[in-house]
Amino acid sequence: MMGLVEPKVKRSGGQSGLGRGDKLRRMRRTWRLVAISLFLGALFFGALAGPRLLALNSQTREGLRLYTELIQKSKEMYGSEVSYRDLVYASIQGMLRTLDPHTNFLSPEAYGSMRDRQKESFYGLGILVGVRDGKLTVITPIAGGPADKLGMRAGDVIYRIEGEPTETMTLEDAVRKLKGPRDTTVNITVVRRGYPEPFDLAITRDQVAQETVQYSYMLTEEVGYLMIREFQRSTGREVAESLAELKKLGMKSLIVDLRNNGGGLLDQAIEVADQFVPAGSKIVETRGRLSNADTVYYSSGKYEELGVPVVVIVSGGTASAAEILSGAIQDHDVGLILGEPTWGKGLVQTVYTLPYGSGMALTTAKYHTPSGRLIQRDYSSYWDYYTKYDPNADPSSNEDNGLPAYQTDLGRKVYGGGGITPDERSEPTLLPVFIQFLRGRAAFLKFSVDYGNRHEIDSPDWQPPPEILAEFKKWLVDEELAEVDELDEAFAEAEVRDQGTVQIHYEIINTAFGVAAGHKVLAATDNQIQEAFELFPEAADLLATRQALESAKESSGQVAGN
Repeated sequence: MMGLVEPKVKRSGGQSGLGRGDKLRRMRRTWRLVAISLFLGALFFGALAGPRLLALNSQTREGLRLYTELIQKSKEMYGSEVSYRDLVYASIQGMLRTLDPHTNFLSPEAYGSMRDRQKESFYGLGILVGVRDGKLTVITPIAGGPADKLGMRAGDVIYRIEGEPTETMTLEDAVRKLKGPRDTTVNITVVRRGYPEPFDLAITRDQVAQETVQYSYMLTEEVGYLMIREFQRSTGREVAESLAELKKLGMKSLIVDLRNNGGGLLDQAIEVADQFVPAGSKIVETRGRLSNADTVYYSSGKYEELGVPVVVIVSGGTASAAEILSGAIQDHDVGLILGEPTWGKGLVQTVYTLPYGSGMALTTAKYHTPSGRLIQRDYSSYWDYYTKYDPNADPSSNEDNGLPAYQTDLGRKVYGGGGITPDERSEPTLLPVFIQFLRGRAAFLKFSVDYGNRHEIDSPDWQPPPEILAEFKKWLVDEELAEVDELDEAFAEAEVRDQGTVQIHYEIINTAFGVAAGHKVLAATDNQIQEAFELFPEAADLLATRQALESAKESSGQVAGN
C-alpha cells in the first residue's frame, strides 16, 4: 500500500524502564496507528485509487478523527473486555458489507490460509482428515505419503497434536498444526479401533500435492467421470492430465461433476474451459466501472478437441469459476448442464495485500458468459441472497422466472442474472433421516474398520454379502449406538436397508482401497450421475450439430468463434 507506513516502536537496549501504564499507553497508540492504516487502506482500495494517493480533504480528516475516537472510547468504556484488533477488523468488515456480499477483508490468518489453498503443494503428513462423531479422523492416507509409510489407516483418530487434545480444535486449526516446514517433525497421538491404548507417532513432514481434481476414473468402459473440487494453481494441468488418461482408457462420453465447487482462480477456470470449447471462442467477459476492468478471454486452441458428449452436473453450491466453466460449455453447445440452478456468484474479486499481513478481496468487475448473460444474482437483499429465497422461483421449471433471455451458439434459450440455469433440472436424493443419524456418529466408518480387521477385502470389486446388514445391526447394539426395537423399525423401510448397505459398502472399499474406489460405489446409486447417462444421446446430437456447423463455416472460409 503506497503511503502507508508500518508503525514503529522505539526500543531501548537491555531492560526496558517503562512501567505497565507506559506500555499500555504505547500499545494504545500503536493500535490507533494500525486502525488508521487499515482504515485508510480499505478506503483507498474501496475508492479504486490504484497507485495514486487520495488527497485527504477536511471532511475525510474529520471522519478519521471520529473513527479513531470511536475505537478508543469503545475499547475503554465497553462493558466487556474487547481488543483493539477486534474493533478495527469488525469496523472494516462493516464498511465493506455496504458494498456487496463478496468484498471481504482478510485477517492475516484468513489471508495466509487463502494463499496456502492456492499453492500446488504444501508440506504435511499426507492424510485426508475430517471430523467424524466429533473426533479428528483420518478419512484416508495418501498413498506413499509420510503417514502412509508409518502405517496410518482410515478410521484412525488423531487424539492429540503435540500433546494438545484435538477435541477442542476446529478442523482448520488442526490442519494448520499438522502442516509445517519440510523435514520437520510433528508428534501425534493416535486412537485406533481394536487397540487397547492410544499410541504416539512422530511423522516427518514432506511435500504433499494439493489435488483439485478430486476424482478421475472410468464409470463404465466408455464413460469417464471427472470431479473438480475447486480451481487453484494446478487445476488446468490436472484436468489436462486426467482427460488424457481417460481418453487412453477408452472414454467415449464424459461426466464433469462441479457440485459444491465454490470456484477459485479465474485463470484456471479459463484454462479448463479452453479444453472444452472450440478454438477462438469467447470463454468469459469481465465488465467493470473502470476501463481496465473490461476484458474478454478467448480459448487459445492449444488443446486437442475433446470431441465427446459432455454432461456437467451442478448444484446450488456451484459458484464463481465453476459457473464460468459451466456457462462456457452451455453457451457454446459443447455439453449439457444437469442439476440445480447454480449459486450466482459473478462478481470479480481482485485480491490486494494490506499492511500487517492482511488482505482484501475487492469487487472490481462482473462476469458475463459468452452469450452475454450476467452470472451474478441480485443481492439488494442480503437475507434473500444468502438464503436463496425467491418467491417467484419454480424449482421444477426451466422457465425464465423473470430473468433476461439469451441464446447459445445454436440458438438455444438460456437465462442470465441468476447463476447458470441447467438444461435439465434434477435434485439430489436425500438420505433417510436414520442413515444421516448413523453417519453423524461415524457408525459406518467404525463398522468398516472392524469388519476389515475380521475379513479379507481383496478387490475393489468386493460386494457386501447378504448377511452384512444383520451383522451391522448387531454391531450397533453392541456399540450401544441404537436399540433393537429402534433398528427393527428403521430397517423395515426398504430405502433404509438399501442406503445402509450402500454406506457400508462405500466405507469398506474406501478404507481398503482409497477414496476414488469408494466414490465409485456411491456413484452407482447417485441419482444425478445416473440421470447424466440418459442425457448423453442429446449431448451427442448437440455436439454433432456444432461440429457440422463449424465444418460448414470452414468450407465457406468463415472463422468460427464469437
